[in-house]
Amino acid sequence: MRSDAKKNYDRLLEVAQTAVTEHGADFSLRDVARRAEVGLGTLYRHFPTKEALLEVLLRTSFEALAKRADVLVSSKSSEEALVVWLEETIAFTYSHRGVLGLMMNAIEDPESALHTSCVTLRSSGTSLLVRAQSEGKARKDVDGADLFALIAALAWIREQPSAAARSEHLFKVITGALLTIS
Repeated sequence: MRSDAKKNYDRLLEVAQTAVTEHGADFSLRDVARRAEVGLGTLYRHFPTKEALLEVLLRTSFEALAKRADVLVSSKSSEEALVVWLEETIAFTYSHRGVLGLMMNAIEDPESALHTSCVTLRSSGTSLLVRAQSEGKARKDVDGADLFALIAALAWIREQPSAAARSEHLFKVITGALLTIS
């Protein structure tokens, strides 16, 4: 990539990350281009869709959450590793308002730009779940798809003004139902 194109690419990512932080996934591509001081055509050359831009932004975070699962496997008990990873993944999903629908759709659509990143994220959670299940610490009738859906549901609850105050309590209820420890 030419140096000016790389500079534009990096600037677009920087501005888009700020836009996601401020507005969630409902940010405007036109506004990102304007704030990055590039034309809309330049943005579309790098990112043909909003999903493609989100995929690049989210991929790094999803990879970090996957690596976090690897660290937790060796540093925490199986049930604690699972709970910590769930808390961190829900917090991330909540902090990126509006990505829930994209994530839930992308996990089922191999053509989605977000598919691979979402599958990687789900696989990380699944590995923590399987470890806890193999040690008799988690229900055996739950799988990675269930876990991914629970993350989405709990993050969604945090986004709802009428339910946000109950989100911590509901997290404890769900993890208490998921785990089989006494």
